[in-house]
Amino acid sequence: MIDKSISFVIPTLNASGTIDKCIKSIASQNYPRNQIEILVIDGYSSDNTAQIAKEISKERNVNLRIYYNHDRTCEAGKQIGIMHTKNEIIGLIDSDNILNDRNWIKKMVEPFNDPKIVGSEPLYFAYRRNDPLVTRYCALLGANDPMCFYLGNYDRYSKLSNKWTGLDIPTKDKGSYIVAELDAKNIPTIGANGFLFRKQAYEHREHSKYFFDIDEVYKMIMKGYKKFAKVKIGIVHLYAESLKIFIKKQKRRILDYVYYNKKNIRVYPWANNNSSKFKICKFVIFSIIPIIPLIDAIRGYIKVKDVAWFFHPIACFLTVMIYTIYFIKGKFKTEIYNRDRW
Repeated sequence: MIDKSISFVIPTLNASGTIDKCIKSIASQNYPRNQIEILVIDGYSSDNTAQIAKEISKERNVNLRIYYNHDRTCEAGKQIGIMHTKNEIIGLIDSDNILNDRNWIKKMVEPFNDPKIVGSEPLYFAYRRNDPLVTRYCALLGANDPMCFYLGNYDRYSKLSNKWTGLDIPTKDKGSYIVAELDAKNIPTIGANGFLFRKQAYEHREHSKYFFDIDEVYKMIMKGYKKFAKVKIGIVHLYAESLKIFIKKQKRRILDYVYYNKKNIRVYPWANNNSSKFKICKFVIFSIIPIIPLIDAIRGYIKVKDVAWFFHPIACFLTVMIYTIYFIKGKFKTEIYNRDRW
């Protein structure tokens, strides 16, 4: 079997604290070095992110190129990177991701031996006891946003539900991975933190300036690419080392969504159907009267004894407050999240 060539696209912005671990984890892979290229798309960081990337590429002798992103958003960075890729498979890796298995690439590209599979994604967020509390919480929950958990559209295995998604998706277990057949009405938040896909599924069609994960998966499905693999492997996502960063990321998420949605740039109508609206209302009630989130935190703690579970009611409440405030503000003044202090 011939090893498939892979291009990793890493959008960055002031990522000096994590970019070295990210690139080193790729450079350490048990995979032919000549089949890997790394594209770092930097949003003109005010720290030494780009310099660190250059130094590691020389130190580890990896094929790494750096491009720059005037827009500074992750979505614009991904699009710039994808347009410069040369290989058969594209891998979207965030700067706070770490490949925690030396055979990670081998395992992730295995599903592509099936010509009907268009993409693959790790089944888990790797849980590590020494990670910051918020990062451990997200890994245990299987979602970086608690609203996704209650909507059911999360895409990583949750210790709370014992499922990788709450959506009704037909699956087949192939041993080392699960094949999921998606439809346009049932798409989990697939498409980031270690998402691999065939470049051919992205070529020969119109593209916008941005690569929004779930929107692009939606477009693939509409083109007939419906089979995706959930590989039984993890990926580290150093989501937030503090409460302050968690709040900042939730604020960025809702501001960007309202901004791009109002400009009709977003495509997938995930929040527009009655089922989603009902689940959002339930989540709001659960979060304001946090009995259910507290019970879920206790249930989670019984399964995995980590105090990080008790961040769950706090995360739910903060998410509802932040989303409500900035969603309402967005109705009167549309603005993208300011990256100057990122």
